[in-house]
Amino acid sequence: MTRCQWVDESKPDYVAYHDDEWGVPVYDDQRFFEFIVLESAQAGLNWYTILRRREGYRHAFAQFDPHKVAQFDEAKIDQLVQDPGIIRHRGKIAAAVNNARCFLEIQQEFGSFSRFIWAYVDDVPLVRSEATTVPATTPLSDRIAKDLKKRGFKFIGSTIVYAFMQATGLVNDHDLDCCCRRV
Repeated sequence: MTRCQWVDESKPDYVAYHDDEWGVPVYDDQRFFEFIVLESAQAGLNWYTILRRREGYRHAFAQFDPHKVAQFDEAKIDQLVQDPGIIRHRGKIAAAVNNARCFLEIQQEFGSFSRFIWAYVDDVPLVRSEATTVPATTPLSDRIAKDLKKRGFKFIGSTIVYAFMQATGLVNDHDLDCCCRRV
């Protein structure tokens, strides 16, 4: 089987992530929050580093329940900074707590985060139709990042937003010959 060039096929968990999750449209708000936390944690690191710690993040961040994470206080942040199951970066951990609060505000305003984020692509995944290099950012990821920052999100830039869009299926960036392209 041909997969996207970035997949290290010697790592079964990486292959499973690519084959079963990456680029598959997400509509569940808790899954969206999971990817906001994970993609923000990835800043400056490679995805596999985060993927290997995903279970640690699930445990540390209350199974990515934004209602619970929004209640974390400084003592909980101090505790998480000591947790070897996650990236122990105070700024990223504090941003996840902050972002949970912002996430809940979007849910309240739009009825769901899913409704809010899918509106950016008119409820239809964008599909890369050329064999070009996958961009790190796009004008759309710039716009979404700017909007999220305006709404108070931290550790969210255009590159993180574009990776989030790819992971959650808002954009289909599978290589044209990839077995998972699904178009």
